[in-house]
Amino acid sequence: VQLQASGGGLVQPGGSLRLSCAASGNIFGIDTWDWYRQAPGKQRELVAHITIVGSTNYADSVKGRFAISRDNAKNTVYLQMNSLKPEDTAVYYCKAARSLRNYWGQGTQVTVSS
Repeated sequence: VQLQASGGGLVQPGGSLRLSCAASGNIFGIDTWDWYRQAPGKQRELVAHITIVGSTNYADSVKGRFAISRDNAKNTVYLQMNSLKPEDTAVYYCKAARSLRNYWGQGTQVTVSS
């Protein structure tokens, strides 16, 4: 499984971005999809999670602002990020999980600054 994350960039506080994670290869049996982020000097943290049946969970810090979704026809997972704050600045990574194996994308930088 190969994951290609894209959509990051520089945005002003209060702005929006949509990240995409396109999957290729053998994605049969992928159970869950996640977005993580890692800010400088901090540990990687889970931001959003979606299951094969569409159940979602979010970190408290992004609830009500971020939304994770899937397009099965395009094998793509999205992270819509609204009302962005400077503390959302980080490298964002997508992850797919199948049984006990995880697959990671390469990361996309999101910078929230005026």
